[in-house]
Amino acid sequence: MGTTRENGSLYTKIDNKVATIEFGHPASNSFVAELLDRLTREFKTLSENDAITVIVLRSEGNRAFCAGASFDELMAVSDLDEGKVFFSGFAHVINAMRQCKKVIVGRVQGKTVGGGVGLAAACDYVYASEAASIRLSELTIGIAPLVIAPAVERKIGTAAISELSLAPTEWKNAYWAQEKGLFSKVFDDIGELDRELDFQVQKLAGYNPEALEEWKKVLWQGTDHWNELLLERAAITGRLVLSEFTRNALSKFKK
Repeated sequence: MGTTRENGSLYTKIDNKVATIEFGHPASNSFVAELLDRLTREFKTLSENDAITVIVLRSEGNRAFCAGASFDELMAVSDLDEGKVFFSGFAHVINAMRQCKKVIVGRVQGKTVGGGVGLAAACDYVYASEAASIRLSELTIGIAPLVIAPAVERKIGTAAISELSLAPTEWKNAYWAQEKGLFSKVFDDIGELDRELDFQVQKLAGYNPEALEEWKKVLWQGTDHWNELLLERAAITGRLVLSEFTRNALSKFKK
């Protein structure tokens, strides 16, 4: 059973050089600002923990991996500053993940939307189930996936992110995501996924942590400007969310 907490949940378990972060929210594991901030701080803390070598990022339950940004908080944004602060949450998480000294392995068990796709893209290696379809739906509510785009494009390329984002109502299946490079491996069921993930993560944890850290720097080479870039994108998105188009689109989701 998943969390019922309105601000979501975040738990970390450390075992045999592996830290497993599990996040959750009752609204399909979506992210409120507080949960984004907690996740950012957790990655920064674990980055400096010499007792671990690998981080596994997963979400609660066996359905959706992540529904992206909280619609309730999107609807509550009332000015430019609030908009920038909210979307900066995703910017900070992605930057914390790319700067983290540890290899981050994602476990994507189900459907993933918007910011959740960005989280998967910011992982260094991703295990996914066959149920892990993805969608960038931002254009349907009058914004765009500006903050997460650098991370997603780094993994799947310009052509694929164009295809994904300009058909915002269409789901792409897990095998499409694997073919494009977002997912590393796809499994028929979650049980098989977890067995393979556990086996491979233990192997990774046994490698030289200094070598893994230096290799991760190489894999993320050319992204140092993201600290500024993603915050600039957050400010633009914060402006878009205040547009009449977006206000009208979001009003349809009010209870």
